[in-house]
Amino acid sequence: SIMTGRKTMDPPHSPANLSEGKEKLRLKQEVGLISGVSLIAGTMIGSGIFMSPEWVLHHMGNPASSLLIWAACGLLAMFGALSYAELGTIIKESGGEYIYILRIFGSFPAFLFAYTSVILVRPAGLAAVCLSFAEYAVAPFYPGCSSPQVTVKCTAAACILLLTIINCLNVRLATSVMNVFTAAKLLALLAIVVGGLVLLAKGQTQSFQNGFQGTTVGIGAVGVAFYQGLWSYDGWNNLNYVTEELKKPEVTLPRAVMIAIPLVTCLYLLVNVSYLAAMSPSELLSSGAVAVTWGDKVLGSWAWLISLSVALSTFGSSNGTFFSGGRVCYIAAREGHMPEILSMAHVRRLTPSPALMFTSGMSLIMIVSGNFTSIVNLFSFIAWFFYGMTISGLLYLKIKKPELPRSYKVPIFIPIIVLMAAVYLVLAPIIDQPQIEILYIIPFLFSGVVLYFPLVRFKCHPRCLKSVTLHLQLFLEVAPTTRDAN
Repeated sequence: SIMTGRKTMDPPHSPANLSEGKEKLRLKQEVGLISGVSLIAGTMIGSGIFMSPEWVLHHMGNPASSLLIWAACGLLAMFGALSYAELGTIIKESGGEYIYILRIFGSFPAFLFAYTSVILVRPAGLAAVCLSFAEYAVAPFYPGCSSPQVTVKCTAAACILLLTIINCLNVRLATSVMNVFTAAKLLALLAIVVGGLVLLAKGQTQSFQNGFQGTTVGIGAVGVAFYQGLWSYDGWNNLNYVTEELKKPEVTLPRAVMIAIPLVTCLYLLVNVSYLAAMSPSELLSSGAVAVTWGDKVLGSWAWLISLSVALSTFGSSNGTFFSGGRVCYIAAREGHMPEILSMAHVRRLTPSPALMFTSGMSLIMIVSGNFTSIVNLFSFIAWFFYGMTISGLLYLKIKKPELPRSYKVPIFIPIIVLMAAVYLVLAPIIDQPQIEILYIIPFLFSGVVLYFPLVRFKCHPRCLKSVTLHLQLFLEVAPTTRDAN
């Protein structure tokens, strides 16, 4: 729908009017309440619930405390989404954190967000989902042992290349793939929940006896456990990326959040209970693919159905991540924070192919250089740094700009809790047990500062840039999206 919009030049506005800017992408308002709930829930239910349970348990030390982490992650996602809902009714533009940071704090921090999002966060998220898809796709071929990392990474890379082709060819094809695979993931989770309830009814509750024994109390370990759990809830803010496409956003946005996130939280808790009913904690910790191990124990010869369902689920989630991945990149390029070529679309297919190809290339680099756990930690650290910045912007508006029109107001204690949680999630792993992938972020952010002033602030572009852009336009058959394609 990005490509069916119309970009117009508007006269400058007062800085106080936060919902308008120099350029405005006008999108069709076609997303209603049911579509909004589907977008949030469908994106949240991806690879995390099939990959993260063993890591949450590993860092927390026992089943009961790991279940508390899952519940706390759901509550935090709910609080964050409600805070974003108020922001979405004040600044009625698509783009999520990027557009909020741009309108509240200005160009420099918005550029740093776009820079990290386009080069690290989005590609890292896609790489992690594709790695989990690959883990489950190849698991049936290596029964009783761990899959070779080379095979897993090659399969993940093939997944990214296939997604690139699908999304560059046709928007309708990409959305159809997303809808089909969403049904698969729901069926897989419901099968696991029902199987777990049957096991509990038969009295298999050994994993829950002395549930809190051996609980980890280190602030760093708890923070990393939150990283792994919150990865499964990522997508709670996705509706804010399409605010301009919502029907009555002031009503649809908060209602969709209040329906989708509690639904996903309950489903995640039941799935974790089912895992623990079928496996002992030690068995769960030694499993490279938790749902596959569950299938082997519960379904026997039909266990391949779980592997197939989970692979389909994670493929669908990666397609959704890839489909929305070009949105921030596109809007940042529209605002002059990214190369112009990334704001262009294919002249016939009307897909943002340059942005998609760039995201694909960065994701392939992530797959080659990292593993699932390190990528998730990197993704979560950066994401919560900018979530915290966005929430602090909401608190600024609530305190300093109470006169701004807003149809929905979240109680102020909710964004305060989210901000405190964000500060904890950013600082705790650094203080207690710094990971090497997190330390890499400091020089990366510094490189963003170095690039901002000459390229964005003073617009000192290389002379060859226009020529390169022109040749890329001709080669990729893309053009600026100034024409109304409706």
